[in-house]
Amino acid sequence: MMLSMRQLLLVCCGSLLNFSAFAQGQTFDSWLQELRIEASSLGISETTLLALDQLEAPLDRVLELDGSQPEFVQTFTRYLSLRITPNQVDRGRALLRQHAVLLEEVRRRYGVQPHYLVAFWAVESNYGRTTGGFSVLQALATLAYDPRRADFFRRELLTALQIIDDGHIAAEGMGGSWAGAMGQLQFMPSIFSRYGVDGDEDGKIDIWNSLPDIFYSAANFLSRSGWQGDERWGREVLLPENFDFSLAGSRLRKTLQEWSELGLVQVDGANIPIANMNASVILPSGAMGPAFLGYANFRTTMVYNPSIFYALTVGLLADRYTGGPAVQRMLINEEAMSASDVVELQELLNSSGFDSGAPDGRVGRQTRMAVRAYQRSVGLAADGHASRQLLERLR
Repeated sequence: MMLSMRQLLLVCCGSLLNFSAFAQGQTFDSWLQELRIEASSLGISETTLLALDQLEAPLDRVLELDGSQPEFVQTFTRYLSLRITPNQVDRGRALLRQHAVLLEEVRRRYGVQPHYLVAFWAVESNYGRTTGGFSVLQALATLAYDPRRADFFRRELLTALQIIDDGHIAAEGMGGSWAGAMGQLQFMPSIFSRYGVDGDEDGKIDIWNSLPDIFYSAANFLSRSGWQGDERWGREVLLPENFDFSLAGSRLRKTLQEWSELGLVQVDGANIPIANMNASVILPSGAMGPAFLGYANFRTTMVYNPSIFYALTVGLLADRYTGGPAVQRMLINEEAMSASDVVELQELLNSSGFDSGAPDGRVGRQTRMAVRAYQRSVGLAADGHASRQLLERLR
């Protein structure tokens, strides 16, 4: 979908102006009036702007969700078990059969295989059954009024108004998540504007109700983000006993031939199929858990959502639709760390000379680097994985 002149103007204006100060010291009604003036200057009609009159004061629930931190750091075992169940697999297979003609049309146009599209659909919105339950305008207005990320969410709010003004959806039908992610694809408004496709050719892009629009839009996003239609996402592998765990991680890539020469094999012991492809070793549960090779489509999945757990789940669920096995080396009793455990781990790493940054209870890149450096110093497998066992050792 091409950006309209008004959309280009909106993006440009949003990038040039800093609006975060507007939310400071202003009432919500005063701030909303400023927004209305700006939206009108961008060509958004007064009819559409009437939707702003329905907005309430900032929603406490949205601010609570935006500022909250989970009590426990979710493990890969738990994450996967909630999203790949026998019922989910069976439902996905049934939907693949039901929508086979449409999905094949999408594959021919964009090169995205049907089982992957349905897996994205499943993970994003449970096949369209769970889309968030919030008014997108209300959620975005709440987050745009809050000064922490005001600029970003103000641009998204203006784009949402543009979408309504273009006739794609009525304001009352624009439902989504607390963060403003919309419909069955959970597209932010700016992503909708760049990648939305009118698959059923009815003059509207409806990612809330129209399956052609949903599948065409998702495939357009993936195709333009680098999806390879003749490749799989990756596969589970076995690592050799002498594997150098410093080679693990999505940032380091080697050819399949190189990984094979280092001793990696499929879980049944067979050689890795060799193709002209680069891959990364992914260890979602550390050295003791399952290992995967992530290919180009794994990396493209992380453009959709930059979570390793998410990308693995989409690929593994797609595999299950086509008869692939469950993960063979899944940890049974993977113990979750609490946020306070992570803070303590970060403090202990810092005090031991391994810089994990300011303790914040979140396992980010700097914390993983500090963990890996500590592991090397004491002769452990340097997988960079934060765990309760590691915390106990540092205490």
